[in-house]
Parts: sequence; structure tokens; C-alpha cells
Amino acid sequence: ELDRGHGIPWKGNYSSWLDQKGERLAQEQKQLDAHAKAMKQELEWVRQNPKARQAKSKARIARFEELNSQEHQARNETQEIFIPVGDRLGNEVIEFEGVSKAYGDRLLIDNLSFKVPPGAIVGIIGPNGAGKSTLFRMITGKETPDSGNVKIGATVKTAFVDQSREGLDNEKTVFDAISGGNDILTVGKYETPARAYIGRFNFERGRLHLAQTLISGGNVLLLDEPSNDLDVETLRALEDALLEFAGCVMVISHDRWFLDRIATHILAAEGDSKWTFFDGNYQEYEADKRKRLGEEGAKPKRIRYKPISR
Repeated sequence: ELDRGHGIPWKGNYSSWLDQKGERLAQEQKQLDAHAKAMKQELEWVRQNPKARQAKSKARIARFEELNSQEHQARNETQEIFIPVGDRLGNEVIEFEGVSKAYGDRLLIDNLSFKVPPGAIVGIIGPNGAGKSTLFRMITGKETPDSGNVKIGATVKTAFVDQSREGLDNEKTVFDAISGGNDILTVGKYETPARAYIGRFNFERGRLHLAQTLISGGNVLLLDEPSNDLDVETLRALEDALLEFAGCVMVISHDRWFLDRIATHILAAEGDSKWTFFDGNYQEYEADKRKRLGEEGAKPKRIRYKPISR
């Protein structure tokens, strides 16, 4: 078949070709409708004033109990992307107490203390080499602090998407990689047809790892640059899914628009090995930083580390 400048091969008779063409056109229409919906939402968001933009992410903290309810999760299973929670998250999530961490002669983190509240979406920002990925490795237990304590709540189950996309098996099909060959995916009390879930992602390597992580049943998501491989529609669907997620999220990102939409808190590397934990989204954090440091002090600078005292 020649269609809009492309040749589409098909093995089968005319009737079967008509069937597959009808299915293909229906799928194309669904994608067009999703694109139009995403563009409309994008325009509405851009036209909102800053306070209205911040309200949606802030509201999820107040609604955390509702997000945890089985009824709420059932209502949201029809979203383009739905993130199920296997086990309910308790009040104690993640807490750093006076944590310091060095790599070689570089002090990445100096005396960092913060506590993640239930329902928080924490945007982690800072230049490359500041220690953002090291922070995740300490949360997952792959690294230990040089001093101080990292406390993880008893009910916490982390799910981790890293930037390197390590651990993906190139020999497996997308279906087998996510479903393990099962037609039904089960996470806690949540069940969904595997092919329907997989169909929510237009797959590339990074999206496969994201899909595997979101369906793993974790109640604390650790996402490292999740927006890198996503088109606008999938990114907006991910934002909506994160805002309805009945757990906590810590996300490393350089995408300020993404963080403006979803973040309830910001954890920022501000130079000289110092970090700031701020209650608010990216735009509010930037305003606070200018207030604290002045216009010149708030400008991005080349990363510097505090000297290590021997």
C-alpha cells in the first residue's frame, strides 16, 4: 500500500488488509486526538498565572489520603499512564540528618538535612557533578554517607529509573521485558492487560525502562531525567500520572517547565557543597534564591566544591 509517500507492506488477502488498515487508521486517529488534547492542555497551562500553575502540585500534599484510597486509584486506571502502588506509604519516608559525602578530593554534600513528607514530589536540581546521582545511591543503599544518617521509612519501597538505562536486555521484546510473558500485569490489588499498558508508551529504550519502573509497584519513585526521551504528549501524560500517584517522587531534572508543573519541593545544589531544601515549585524556589542571594548571587555559576578538611 502507498500511503502519504510511504510504502506499507502487508502479507495477506484483501479482506485482512482492509481489517488491518481500519485498525491502523483508528490508532492514528487516537494519536491525533491525544496530540490535540495535549496541545490544548499546554496552551491552558501557559495562559495560567503563576499562582494557578503552582496550585495543582501543592494540592496533592493535602489530598494524599485521597490519593491512597483504592477508589481513587480505580478511577485513574483509565489515564494514558497510570502508576499503581503496591503497598501503602506510611508517614515516615526519607530523612537526611547532617549528611556529608565526598568523592576523592571533592566534597559533594556538606551537612545536608531534610525530611520528605508523605505525598511530596521533590525536584532535585544542580549542575552536572554536584552529587545528584550520589544522593540517589545513598537513598537506595548503594552508597553510604561519610558522616550523618540516611533514614528510610519502614514502608518505603523504592523504584528507580537512572539516566544510563542500565539493566535493559536487548534480546527481549518490549512485551516480554515488561510483562515477563504474562497477559495480565498485577501490582498489589491493581491488574491491567499487559498489551494495553504497553500501548501507552511509544517505545524507545529510555521509555522501556520508565515503563518497567512505573509498573514495579514502588511507593517512592526515584527518577533521573525521565523527560529526556519523551515527546510532548507522553511527557504531559507522565506529569498527570505523577500528580495522581499515591506515593512520593524524587526526580532529577534540568527541565524547569516539568518541575514547575509537578514539584511540591525543590532540593537544590547551590555551590560550595551546600544544598537547600525548599517548600515550593521551581519558580517559587528561584524567587526565594534571588531574595536570599541577590540577582548576581542567584545566577548559574561553574560548580565549586568546599575544600575537604583533613
